[in-house]
Amino acid sequence: MRASADHPGAAGERISGPEAGQPTVIVGLVASPGPAADLAGQVVDQLPDMLARSSPGVAWTVRVIIDRLVDRPADLTQLIDAARRRMLHEGWQLTVCLTDLPLQTSRRPVVAHASATHSVAVLSVPALGPIAVASRARETTVRLVTALLAGDDEHTARQFGGPAPADHGGIGLVAGVVTGNLRLLLGMLRANRPWRLTIGLSRALVAAITAEVFALVTSDIWRLAVEYSQMRLVLLSAGAVLAVVVTIIVGASLWERTPSGAARRSPAGQQVILFNMVTLLTVVIGVLALYLALFVLALGGVLLLVPEAGLTDALGRPAGTGDFLDIAWLACSVATIGGALGAGLESDESVREAAYLYQPDEVIDERRS
Repeated sequence: MRASADHPGAAGERISGPEAGQPTVIVGLVASPGPAADLAGQVVDQLPDMLARSSPGVAWTVRVIIDRLVDRPADLTQLIDAARRRMLHEGWQLTVCLTDLPLQTSRRPVVAHASATHSVAVLSVPALGPIAVASRARETTVRLVTALLAGDDEHTARQFGGPAPADHGGIGLVAGVVTGNLRLLLGMLRANRPWRLTIGLSRALVAAITAEVFALVTSDIWRLAVEYSQMRLVLLSAGAVLAVVVTIIVGASLWERTPSGAARRSPAGQQVILFNMVTLLTVVIGVLALYLALFVLALGGVLLLVPEAGLTDALGRPAGTGDFLDIAWLACSVATIGGALGAGLESDESVREAAYLYQPDEVIDERRS
């Protein structure tokens, strides 16, 4: 993708081959930093040709800009206003905003919204779900741009098959309450990539592995593991996982609060609830992945570091396979608690980046300062 030096935050441009006498329409694709920007990079190459097939009488230029536009939580009106200001500043004819914000109306997820009056459309990337995101984004973007090109909201409604109009004008493409919210939740989880949480927290991982090795070579741990009941080992596992989850969320201030003056059922309040729900699920899944990885390592460590003769002497009886499994189990829980201590040493930025691809936005930071 060719970078544009004329506009800060510009990611590139794609052009369809114009024919003589054809008008040129410039479409600005404004994407939030992170997964939405990655998605924009995946779809921009094919968009001009797809738009040319949909509207053959026009030569298309698609320019990609990386800009969050608004700080979260934010509603659809704020996004449209900010996108229109950026469009007028850049000199585009149409704008499609790829946002990582979950948008809802009457508890139904808004997948896309087009306002021909403003020449602005918004596509909520999380609402596309966890699979076939790029193809869905391309198809929806083409429909949005075609509707905007028509220049009236009635035509926009026909493009979307007649979904319910939004309160502030334009037409919104909404999903079902149950399936739509489930797809939205899974889409947000996919964007966060919870499986990479463990790798991102290097100090927590080092502390966990160190604690696990210590546990595996300590005869007192061997005896405790064998004496503990299965229920106690389960409770220790749950407590260890909970300790890491709480340390990560509280230590890095990942739990968001509803903005002052905003009602719980307002769009901003609903967004905060979704953010917190997804953050909790992301961290829990990430920590469970850590626990599973540590258990696999503990199984290998038991075979290498715990001699059968030494275990027999420590127990005062012949050691069995179940004894080795119990030792690995307890060592894994001890290691996870060590991971909680390591997570407490991580910087807030490191935890946020590991938890949900947190990327500081210079424009937003300047507004806050």
